Amino acid sequence: MIQALTTSATGLEAQQTNIERISNDLANVNTDGYKRSRNEFQDLMYKTIKEPGGTLGSNSQSPVGIQVGLGVKVGAIHKNFEQGPARITNHPYDIMIEGGGFFAVKMPNTGEVAFSRAGNFHIDAQGKMQLSNGATLIPDITIPSDALNVVIAPNGEVKAQMANAGETTLGNIQLIHFQNEQGLDAVGNGLYKGTPASGGPVQGVPGENGMGTLMQGALEGSNVNVANSMVEMISTQRAYEMGTKTMGVADKMWEATINIK
Repeated sequence: MIQALTTSATGLEAQQTNIERISNDLANVNTDGYKRSRNEFQDLMYKTIKEPGGTLGSNSQSPVGIQVGLGVKVGAIHKNFEQGPARITNHPYDIMIEGGGFFAVKMPNTGEVAFSRAGNFHIDAQGKMQLSNGATLIPDITIPSDALNVVIAPNGEVKAQMANAGETTLGNIQLIHFQNEQGLDAVGNGLYKGTPASGGPVQGVPGENGMGTLMQGALEGSNVNVANSMVEMISTQRAYEMGTKTMGVADKMWEATINIK
């Protein structure tokens, strides 16, 4: 009976991790550029009482064996980078990526390079485009103080109408692609860092070689589906309840065994 108790405990732990993942998704339902996560469960090792194919007699083998599972674990939790819905803001420095790719930004304190799907940029005192957390867009795009109208093309070209110099090109926004997006390390604030699992960053022009295009005046919303998450939450709750009931039954059976006289 002790084994049943420990097996049920692994199920409770796995479902607890699952509900924590779901709650984080629901908490970020309005976070720009947020990507929902998914759990992958894996069964644990098996206790083999009789090996499948084992010898039964002099000339026969067992077609099946006896193996008892020891529970479950969370094998992986990874991001789903499915496109989120467009949210029109009409703010000139809000940029949405339509398709694949990430913005490259430089962290304010460490100078490390990170990557983001959120394009809610602002202009600092020097005119540089940066996120609200202080991360600066790479490559640097500086907006002059006398720029009258800033236009960001789908291919990343940034132009501005100057007061006395007419239209001028201020720079080109590049996007970054990874071979394995699910291998990125989420570090919070809508940022990711590359890992050996993600592969190295590949820079490209928006709209070319599989890169997404840019939409000015819009942001990519969270790709969390509230209805699906609620169904998942109820399913996880039921699974947790079944685990506690299984543990309770195993405990009573163990108690009955101990009380045999």
